[in-house]
Amino acid sequence: MSALPSDNSSDKTKRYARKRELILDVATDLINEMGVKGMTFVDVAQRVELNTTSITYYFKRKELLAEAVFERSIDRMEEAVLKAAKQPDPRSRVSAYLEHTLEEWARIRRREERPPARLSDLRAMDEPMRARLAQRYFAVYRDMRRRFFGPATTPEEKALRTARAAVLAENIFWLPAWLNAYSDQDFPRVHKRLFEVFDKGVAIDGAKWKPKLITLDEEPAEAEAGPETFLRAATRLINELGYRGASVERIASTLNVTKGSFYHHLEAKDDLVLQCFRRSYDRVSLAQHAAMEKGDNAWAWVSSSMASLLNVQLHGDFPLLRTTALQALPSDVRPAVLERSNRMARRFSGMLIDGITEGSIRPIDPLIAAQAIMATINTAYELRDWARLMAPEKAIDYYASTMAYGLFDDPKL
Repeated sequence: MSALPSDNSSDKTKRYARKRELILDVATDLINEMGVKGMTFVDVAQRVELNTTSITYYFKRKELLAEAVFERSIDRMEEAVLKAAKQPDPRSRVSAYLEHTLEEWARIRRREERPPARLSDLRAMDEPMRARLAQRYFAVYRDMRRRFFGPATTPEEKALRTARAAVLAENIFWLPAWLNAYSDQDFPRVHKRLFEVFDKGVAIDGAKWKPKLITLDEEPAEAEAGPETFLRAATRLINELGYRGASVERIASTLNVTKGSFYHHLEAKDDLVLQCFRRSYDRVSLAQHAAMEKGDNAWAWVSSSMASLLNVQLHGDFPLLRTTALQALPSDVRPAVLERSNRMARRFSGMLIDGITEGSIRPIDPLIAAQAIMATINTAYELRDWARLMAPEKAIDYYASTMAYGLFDDPKL
């Protein structure tokens, strides 16, 4: 009996799907390495061993390829949320979501799975793709907030749930920045210790939230455009539009100066971003040292430095530069900037260790808890609109309660 003829149409469909997935994998790697604006059809074609014209058979334009990359990453996030949401209560849902993410990164490290695209660069997309992707992401985020923390029946409950979901999401996104310090065999312990922070926070039972706010050079900007003025304008624009969206032209236009004025003060845009990072980290250090000088114990150090930095992020005219800008920096300078961030985290670790020793901080893993605090401060900038709905002090208190007292119980404010 002769063999049945192969279904050529089916074979072509499978080959098309495999090649399309390979193109998406390569584009994801390039976006993670160089940002969405740095990814080109030429680079993608070289890595998949096709010519550039062949890539257009799958994606007509680079922007459509980038959109598909981000859509696939949001799909993965949604799948993880829906899987974790099957657990019976908020604590087990958050624990399952964290466990799923760590297992995914373990598979990625073993090269059994490809990494997702970093969604932080989504803001660098052009319209209307940016709006479509943002709408899709926030739909998944709101679904996570509802499924993990329950529906809100009062404005106060909604405010707390929004803060908790934002802190959880940012900590999940920030994991790759510090997971390399751990073997994948240690990931179950990482899960246990990070979830302890999510569960109960860093403050001991009965600790009151009474931070002392520290002023971080919030004086008015210079009357004329100078280095300080450029730092402020660039920081705000990069936080809002991403590295690529905050062009030299846009920065200069914001200040009503020419591009020539920009280059009179700064050699290049990368130099400006590096200075923005350095200035942000200097201000984090200032808050930490000032809190240690004024506070009576380590809990006072942690709470005052956190509150002061959150005040800047939620309400200040000169916020800290979001770590999402790291992705667009040249690869040769990125490690130095990340190391500076890690030094800030280690200072928080030292405060926590001192607090555990004296009894003012809950016994937690100080290294992991410090990274959670850094991620929490970083993403606060995204909640500025949320913070405007309440008194400034209340916004800081609600948001800080996520790290002080955990994501689940009523905060002791």
